[in-house]
Amino acid sequence: MSQNNTKLYELNHNFSSTGIDEKADINQKSSIITFSENDNENPLNWSSARKWSITLVVSLSVFLMPLSSSIVAPELSTISNELQMGSSLEAVLVLSTFVLTYCLGPLLLGPLSEIFGRVAVLHFGNSFYLLFNLVCGFARNKAQLLAFRLLAGFGGAGGLVVGAGIISDCFAKEERGWVIAIYNLGPVFGPSVGAVVGGFITQYTTWRWAFWATSIFDGALIVLGLIVMKETYPPIILARRKKRLPNNHLLKTPYENPDQTLSQLYRNSLLRPFNLLQIQPIVQLLALFYAYLYGLMYLVLSTFPTLWQEKYHQPIGPASLHYLALGIGYFFGSQVCGFLADPIYKTLKSKNNNIGKPEYRVVLMFPASILAPVGLLWYGWAAQAVVHWIVPDLGIALFAAAAMVLFQCTTAYLYEAFTLYAASATGAVYILRGLTGFGFPLFGPAMYQRLDFSWGNTLLALVAVVLGFPVPVVLWRYGEWLRARSSFAAG
Repeated sequence: MSQNNTKLYELNHNFSSTGIDEKADINQKSSIITFSENDNENPLNWSSARKWSITLVVSLSVFLMPLSSSIVAPELSTISNELQMGSSLEAVLVLSTFVLTYCLGPLLLGPLSEIFGRVAVLHFGNSFYLLFNLVCGFARNKAQLLAFRLLAGFGGAGGLVVGAGIISDCFAKEERGWVIAIYNLGPVFGPSVGAVVGGFITQYTTWRWAFWATSIFDGALIVLGLIVMKETYPPIILARRKKRLPNNHLLKTPYENPDQTLSQLYRNSLLRPFNLLQIQPIVQLLALFYAYLYGLMYLVLSTFPTLWQEKYHQPIGPASLHYLALGIGYFFGSQVCGFLADPIYKTLKSKNNNIGKPEYRVVLMFPASILAPVGLLWYGWAAQAVVHWIVPDLGIALFAAAAMVLFQCTTAYLYEAFTLYAASATGAVYILRGLTGFGFPLFGPAMYQRLDFSWGNTLLALVAVVLGFPVPVVLWRYGEWLRARSSFAAG
């Protein structure tokens, strides 16, 4: 028996002694460790209870962080007076600085998830957020508060980094519609809930409890995560399996690159979202439209107090209840998308020889891209006329529902078009949405002061039309062609 054959025999014999089916987990010719069809370590084969419990923990994290970003929105004037801020712009920065690092944090934390796994990044992010969000409640001047908010936002990005990847790891394409619908409730429903809670905190107690209450929530979430979370990232799972096996120096996983150092891996992962944003037309289109809608969401959050307190003369507590119009719109949009997305996907797949395409997630974007600007116009002109409060609420709810559908379709498309690089593709989107979430609240008050709600929202709606209408058309007609020419996208 040759020396190579002897090594292969010993290798396969050692696999059998570990209780692992060597035929299922290793290609005997190439010594590649992979998942077998019914491998219980493959997240796709986990029980529904395990998958959903893990998804719940991540969903709660991505619910808490946007809630934490907006909970200060009704309290900005109170914080400004107590900490002696010189202008309304400085007060808005208390809201915007968190959004900036929350959206840009994935660029730094994303590569770490590829090196250390999804669970480690989630625990690190939640713990980092807990520390700096807690001390926000003890800030004695504006510099301390802004610095702590900046750092808390970075930690809050942990759940944002791993959420897309965990869904991609655990659920088959045909199952992701409802999962994405529930997961996306957090990023868009959280801001409206946070603003309502913040309004009543301001009315009945000190604004500092906004930070202490969210810190208590996060502490409980950390404990739950330590109990429930389990690593879902296939390269990490297979790398750990390899370490448990004898003669592992003869083995490798499909994801290994022996010529790549740890620093090179981090640098490549860090730069990949920028590369995708620079050279991938699909990512450019979706990132631009997603970022615009996201910026509008925070613009509305920052200007709601002006509308209800100054035009409708409502106290801050009851005025904050109007944020629920946004939340109801997001909830309605998510459920409509969750209910229709999977049936549409399965129907179109069955008509294509049972072969699915990411473009099948685009269908609902057609009506949503029309309804979003309609909702903005409805809200703006109703607010300008100071008609019954339910009318502008219905307008903004329509916008929120349409935006939610567009958010979910964008996320689903990126998951399926850039499967292995889903985290990097969504990270590219986060780059732009972080800038708009930070910047739009800064110019919003000045824009409404000059153009008022009527023409201000008309301008915003026109931009939404220009940006939004081409997106579903281009993806539906040319998405497959663009993916075929991409080295990052699935074919």
